[in-house]
Amino acid sequence: MAIARHGAGPAAAARAYASQVHPVFMLPPVATALFGAALAGEFDPGVALVYAGAAFFAVYTAHVKDGYVDFHRRGEDDDHPMTERGCRLGLAGATVGFLACLAALAAAATPLAVAIAAPMWLIGYLHAPQLDTNPATTTLGYPVGIGLCLLGGYAAQTGTLAVAPLALSAVFVVILAGVKVIDDAQDYDYDRSIDKRTVAVALGPDRARRVATAALGVGLFAVVPLTVVEVLPPSAPAASLAFGAVAAVAVRKDATTATMLLVRGAYLFLAGLLVATFFRPLAAAGVALPDVTLLGPYTYLATEALFGTAAAVLLVRAGRAALWRATRTVAAVYPVAYVWDWYTLEVGVFSIPMRTRIELLGIPLEEHLFMLVVPALVLGVHETVNPRPRRRSAEATADRDGDRDGDAAVGDEDAGPDPDTGGQ
Repeated sequence: MAIARHGAGPAAAARAYASQVHPVFMLPPVATALFGAALAGEFDPGVALVYAGAAFFAVYTAHVKDGYVDFHRRGEDDDHPMTERGCRLGLAGATVGFLACLAALAAAATPLAVAIAAPMWLIGYLHAPQLDTNPATTTLGYPVGIGLCLLGGYAAQTGTLAVAPLALSAVFVVILAGVKVIDDAQDYDYDRSIDKRTVAVALGPDRARRVATAALGVGLFAVVPLTVVEVLPPSAPAASLAFGAVAAVAVRKDATTATMLLVRGAYLFLAGLLVATFFRPLAAAGVALPDVTLLGPYTYLATEALFGTAAAVLLVRAGRAALWRATRTVAAVYPVAYVWDWYTLEVGVFSIPMRTRIELLGIPLEEHLFMLVVPALVLGVHETVNPRPRRRSAEATADRDGDRDGDAAVGDEDAGPDPDTGGQ
């Protein structure tokens, strides 16, 4: 029986199997497995490539099985390069390749890596039709597989796990879950027509986009506290800044464009983390955090000027109405904040050494500004993240009301006698 649906012979079969190698989706697992090895420091390239091979065969299994189910079983796809027999042989070959990688890992005395790698193939094989039928497993299958690639790549080198790979795998799962939600939204209309329960179908496109944006934000920000507690090196947040710039643009685009940008941004994020964790450029150069206390007694004022400017920019950008709403809210919060601040200073809860020593109404000048800047910044972010729909202009409203009155008048003229009043 034939293997390829389009053409015959070994060349056609090779083309059919090669068509299931999708670089956009296969490069991240392979690269993440190698990244996991790099996290271990000096690593064995041979072992790293074997685990990367296991990741490749797991994803290849997912692609072949997904195409087999969608075309030959569900009839969702318009075309597929392989016959049913070709799909089964492809699945068998990918499984053999995966098992060979597991055997090599076991021979390298890394049973933990084998245990971590095994679920990757299971996720790939069960992707369709088992795992792609509800929002949770549809969204998390690929991200969890990426997390396992990182953990297994590290375990293959060390035989153990550590906080850094565990933390980074969690970051990748959260971020890629956000990307997957947006990716699935591309097929919203079709998925809804066949009752395929993606997050977009379950929540609606708008709410799904908000969930995806939140996941991206949480994952990218998580790098910062992980750096603060020294799980990651000081240069790691630069990777979040780079991907964050891409994500800020992507989340405002349509699902197709956003997915394209986010997938490429994920490559940038991975590359940035690889440089930060393997080469540690800031540590190698002896670069320390910038010391703003060089400003002496004006240090606190300088930070308030910086964040106050950011708050003003956000509120002005949000519009005059947002600016006035923020002004009223800050004014309402100020008395409560003043009493709270005075009390905590009075009883010695905290002290402020880097300040001007200028007192106003019993508390430092900087604290008065703090009570204005912080709520203003919060409100500026709120107005930016939750923009209000613009009201129609007064002229448009008047025109609309005029048209409505005119329609009513025409309706009255055409209505004729009221049957319920006998024409009176």
